[in-house]
Amino acid sequence: MTIDEKLHLFNQVGEEIIEREELKDLLSSGEQLYAYDGFEPSGQMHIAQALMRAININRITSTGVKFKMLIGDWHALANNKLGGDLEKIKLVGQYFVEVWKACGLDMKNIEFVWASDLVKDDTYWMLVLKIAKTNGIKRFIRTAEIMGRDESMDLSLAQLIYPAMQCADIFTLGARITQLGMDQRKVNMLGREVGPQLGFWKPVVVSHHMLLGLGTPTTQTDDKVKRTIELKMSKSKPDSAIFVTDTYKDIDRKLRKAWCPEGGISENPILEYCKYIVFGLHNSLTIERNEEHGGVVTYDSYEALEKEYAQKKIHPLDLKAAVTTVLDTALEPIRSHFATDDTARNLLKQIQSFQVTR
Repeated sequence: MTIDEKLHLFNQVGEEIIEREELKDLLSSGEQLYAYDGFEPSGQMHIAQALMRAININRITSTGVKFKMLIGDWHALANNKLGGDLEKIKLVGQYFVEVWKACGLDMKNIEFVWASDLVKDDTYWMLVLKIAKTNGIKRFIRTAEIMGRDESMDLSLAQLIYPAMQCADIFTLGARITQLGMDQRKVNMLGREVGPQLGFWKPVVVSHHMLLGLGTPTTQTDDKVKRTIELKMSKSKPDSAIFVTDTYKDIDRKLRKAWCPEGGISENPILEYCKYIVFGLHNSLTIERNEEHGGVVTYDSYEALEKEYAQKKIHPLDLKAAVTTVLDTALEPIRSHFATDDTARNLLKQIQSFQVTR
């Protein structure tokens, strides 16, 4: 694979890349590179964390870059997820791993790392302290978005420590590339700032798109904040997202009521599902209709689909039906794993009983 081909795959993943020339230099260096993402175990997993994540990670590992998945159990504890119950958080983390096993991830090039293992090393906490000393408290408060919080919220001291921990994760894991969502941009930029100050590297930041919730768009003017809030809220608002063990009936019901104005392409979550998941899984999308409604039509690119949807050549219900079929097929291996594997089934049963807290 040429450097340009590798960059093309990264461009498919990154809604924003800082900086592309630095990434090109890394990919040209010949060294074994590591990228990372981190997750707070906090409830049932939705398709952005599973299918969309698998698509993006597989694109990156196909370039020769290895991936480290940080299961942020201590981060979830600091952010008071699941009421700060670490045992529950760990169970959800184990459930996350079971989902990733079943959702098509390139497992041979991925390493799962638990934050609870990183924190056992004194050098980790020394690095957290050094990072915490680089800036005033207001600088760290500005990264509150990474926790699904707002700067105006009354943050606990544990939540103020969180950004320094996340920066420390980058360098402890040896990640030359941070590959997280746009909601994590601020803390990754902090990592670029403090890395050279502390004798480390300046990580390249590859930020993927934040999938919209299925509900009617909010009135907030900050698009990035809005997307963050909708995604973070999806676990406490079950109908705002598709979860990995949803049945065909669940998917059909949620998509039928989802926001999808006829001809509207801005902030349309169904089109986002098409762009970031459907066309990430397949090279085409077939929409089946009666002859009086235009008959069967197949689109070989998202751009072609969007163009005709904007021209009102596709009815929202027909698009939703096609997307429902694709998602149901993609989720079947995950549902099957949780139905037939005793460990996975027991984990799911336990976490379904947990009270989700933001």
